[in-house]
Amino acid sequence: MGNAQRFPEPDFESGYVVPETQTIAPRALSWEYLDVAVLFIALSVMSWFVIKQRSRKGIFWTGIFSIIYFGVFRVGCVCSVGSIQNVTLSLFQADYIIPITVIAFFALPLLFSLLFGRTFCAGVCFMGAVQDLVNIKPVSVPSWVSKPLSFIPYIYLILALLLAASGADFIICRYDPFIGFFRMNATFGMFVFGAVILILGIFIGRPYCRFLCPYGVLLSWMSKLAFWHTTITPSECIQCKLCDTSCPVDAINKPVNLKPESTDKGRNRLITLFVLLPVLILAGGFLASQLHKPLSSIHPTVKLANEIKWEQDHNKKTGTEESKAFHSTGVQVEQLFNDAGNIQKFFYVGSWIGGALLGLFFGISLLKTSVVRRQEDYVPDKGNCVSCGKCYKYCPVLPLTPKGE
Repeated sequence: MGNAQRFPEPDFESGYVVPETQTIAPRALSWEYLDVAVLFIALSVMSWFVIKQRSRKGIFWTGIFSIIYFGVFRVGCVCSVGSIQNVTLSLFQADYIIPITVIAFFALPLLFSLLFGRTFCAGVCFMGAVQDLVNIKPVSVPSWVSKPLSFIPYIYLILALLLAASGADFIICRYDPFIGFFRMNATFGMFVFGAVILILGIFIGRPYCRFLCPYGVLLSWMSKLAFWHTTITPSECIQCKLCDTSCPVDAINKPVNLKPESTDKGRNRLITLFVLLPVLILAGGFLASQLHKPLSSIHPTVKLANEIKWEQDHNKKTGTEESKAFHSTGVQVEQLFNDAGNIQKFFYVGSWIGGALLGLFFGISLLKTSVVRRQEDYVPDKGNCVSCGKCYKYCPVLPLTPKGE
């Protein structure tokens, strides 16, 4: 209808004149484009410091900038970690239009991880930068503790994707431990959660990044395929072991000398695990599917249907404000129950797929323990290394210089 009046102007008797309507330019959109530009520049600068300059000081100050800009100034929005949910919702809900800037925030860190490793985690992510800032007395986490905990991000990722795809909730944003601090609106529970993460971060390197962050799963996959990646030494490793004790996230692989008996045991274990892999996938899918009803009850439609069903079963004439609002709309209860049933079916299928994927991930992690390769030097684990550069200053090896210099 363009700019046509939907309703006639009121006839004022006081001589009041209706002011001319002015269309204000969408300033917020310009800020979003600026945010994308800043993200790209920050990723480029950080990658340069990590790969080319090997400068821990440069990494540190880029992280400080990210805290100020993306954390304090932009109060954590748009966030690359939470953008997973927007992308997922756009794939499953045809009426949801995702802004191109959100797609950029989702894709750019993954692209840079594919090229240079997890330079986004190094400090461009303000949540990682905050944890890096407080990590003043790092201690190593035993592998028997870190290995099981590192599986939590996979569970978190699957759950977040399922809830976002159904339109139920954006749990990554809802339970972000730091955004509430920057926005000064954290609930008491989230304030405590964020404080616990920061206190743990004094001793444990980046606890949220390692044991919770769902976006870190995708970054880790990309980083394993990186064309370039940070290295511990600028030239030949002398195996002084100083880097191993300096890494705050325990992401350095130690030298491995193969023995004939170890390869035989590994081969037999590998065959056994290959046989068990389909069992793990089916078991994961079945177990997760049993949770589809409680998970689907998070969805507002299913929650409302359960409330009205309870009212009917107990012959309650007065219900919650939500049920009263629903009855006032005139929508048939049968339609509500039908919609809730379809959502529950969606959760059943999604839980099966998600559980099967978790079983697959768990099986692959077990398979990796059976694949033993010879390794002579200390090298960063390309998937787990967050490119913080803290190992640089501990390495006594000087960079090679061309002859004549």
